[in-house]
Amino acid sequence: MDIYVFVYGTLREGEINDARLLAARLGLPAPEPMGRARVRGRLYDFGDWPGLVEAADGPAVLGEVYRIGPALLAAMDEVEEYVPGQDTLFVRRRVELDLGGRPLSCFFYPIDPRQTGAAVPIDHDDWIAYRRARQGAATGGAVG
Repeated sequence: MDIYVFVYGTLREGEINDARLLAARLGLPAPEPMGRARVRGRLYDFGDWPGLVEAADGPAVLGEVYRIGPALLAAMDEVEEYVPGQDTLFVRRRVELDLGGRPLSCFFYPIDPRQTGAAVPIDHDDWIAYRRARQGAATGGAVG
């Protein structure tokens, strides 16, 4: 059975937990990029990483979809500090999304809305674009 995962934050390409680099570091088969998709919700800024609270009326948050193996799913669980049956910030859920005109069921890691704490809601639909703009503002305009 194929496993698909939607990633919207640090597991995206080029980010600090890039799924491809994670797999390579652990000696696991590389995830297969399937394309970009969107999931409705609200992003929160936790500093070095985002969280997404599911919201049917929220903006369509941009992310990437990968086909992965069970070992990489377990590794992603560790990155997200998700433990089934425990109260964790990130939870693993299924989401139905549209991938290039076809429906697809994916795992993804939204956050438990009760645990947003002091995180700042982001008025943006793309963590990477938001993070780069935030860094550019902090360094006087240089976007990196």
